[in-house]
Amino acid sequence: MSRLKRAAQMDSLAGFRAEKKEQAVPSGLLKAARKSGQLNLSDRGLTEVPQEVYRLNVDPPEDAKLNVSFGASDRWWEQTDLTKLLLSSNQLTHLSDDIRLLPALITLDLHDNKLSSLPSALGELQELQQLRLSNNQLRSLPVELCSLKKLSSLTLQQNLQESLPEELGQLQNLTQLDLSNNHLKILPSSLGCLTCLQKLNLSNNQLSSLPDSLARLCNVKLLDCSKNQLTDVPASLSEMSALEQLYLRHNKLRLLPKLLAPALKELYVGNNHIEQLQAEQLACLTAISLLELRDNKIKILPEKITLLSTLTRLDVTNNDITTLPASVSLLPNLKVLLLEGNPLRGIRRDLLTKGTNELLTYLRGRIKEDPERTDEGPTAMTLPSQARVNVHSIKTLKLLEYRLQEFLSSLSDINLAFNRLSCCSDICKFLQLVHIDLRNNQLSDLPSDMKNLTKLSSIILSYNRFKSFPEVLYHVVSLETVLLGNNQVGKVDPQRLMKLVRLSTLDLSNNDLLSIAPELGLCTSLRSLSLEGNPFRAPRAAIVARGTDAVLDYLRSRIPT
Repeated sequence: MSRLKRAAQMDSLAGFRAEKKEQAVPSGLLKAARKSGQLNLSDRGLTEVPQEVYRLNVDPPEDAKLNVSFGASDRWWEQTDLTKLLLSSNQLTHLSDDIRLLPALITLDLHDNKLSSLPSALGELQELQQLRLSNNQLRSLPVELCSLKKLSSLTLQQNLQESLPEELGQLQNLTQLDLSNNHLKILPSSLGCLTCLQKLNLSNNQLSSLPDSLARLCNVKLLDCSKNQLTDVPASLSEMSALEQLYLRHNKLRLLPKLLAPALKELYVGNNHIEQLQAEQLACLTAISLLELRDNKIKILPEKITLLSTLTRLDVTNNDITTLPASVSLLPNLKVLLLEGNPLRGIRRDLLTKGTNELLTYLRGRIKEDPERTDEGPTAMTLPSQARVNVHSIKTLKLLEYRLQEFLSSLSDINLAFNRLSCCSDICKFLQLVHIDLRNNQLSDLPSDMKNLTKLSSIILSYNRFKSFPEVLYHVVSLETVLLGNNQVGKVDPQRLMKLVRLSTLDLSNNDLLSIAPELGLCTSLRSLSLEGNPFRAPRAAIVARGTDAVLDYLRSRIPT
């Protein structure tokens, strides 16, 4: 029996119906729909579906009743069954059981209406593949809807759903299910039966847990559980072998989920309560490319971050990270590192603004080479040219003297960072030095002979034991950059500093400065002055945060006239 005959039999009162009011749908549109099988009535201000729409494939058109002499192009009995009905963005409050008169429907779009319930007759649309119900006022689904065996896409976002029928698991051909922006507090365990599902959106609900049955969703590539009340994620999700993108933003997680999902490439856990990253969680992320950890309470990035060898993007914006492990620079594929909003120490603000490549290059320069070696001498020494020397893990320069004699007249750049030097007097023999890196040592003073280094342009002394601005540096008038962050500096003489007329970058962050002399504002050559992390009260933090020009202007305004 044809669909048309079945539909006609369902409507036993067809011959007794009262004469219709004026059609709400133009007859030309209905005529075109009979030929194309598609009818678009979106955004027409409809408060109900006109009866002629339901009966489109049942009743003959009005013009056929009035005129029996029509051409071959108007043979209405050869019409196409309606397969696509678009009713979105209207004012519909209900859908009639007469929807069963359109049994050939493949796509039914009802999104953006005012529907509070659905007829059980929807379950008779056995050809239906796409059902769009978003942006309505639905509180529940009829169980009959779960018998739609061919349904592949069901969108229910922006409704008032508080629960779902256990029968939902019968929709075994679903590939896309969107339940976001509802009031769901619990999910049916049958959800795990939707084994064809590829995309599942559960965001913006009230879920405090996820069912273990989700582990059976072996084809899901994207799972969005953002903006719920999750405190943890079941380890069984590791069995989701196809999962590539997992969104857990805006929940109540305190730990990074331990997920062995082999295909997971993108993990979004921003805006949670994560305080620490543990090695066992990081070790699970064997294929991770993007890791978003922004807006948490992370204090430390562990050295084990290097386990994420496939990582290309790491976002730790707005956490409590004070130090950045140099090992981050060993991540072979890292292209983007976002650090804004952390109280980082020992890294110049201008370096953070130069981008990931500059930052990683800087961090590589801080890495200790062969830290397990003893005090027998240098553990690593590189001489890429006759003008550069990079040496790590030594206590004294004496052992290097015989190897460096030939460079006395040409050496311009020396890197002795990350050692245990308490004295560096021998460095003064290299009169051509332009750049010196002595960060992360045990220095509390510099040799007076350093004043003979008339070409010295920059010196890095961060993370040492200086209690005042090194006396000898006031005499090195060629200096352009002095980095003294993370020491114990309590005093700087601005009058003598003004004699360093080339000095453009001065980092005094994270020291013990109790006050800043207003005369420092007269050092007009300064382009970058870092003072954050000191115990002084003036200038206020708000002024310091505005940058160098604001600080210098403030200091000059405080000079007595």
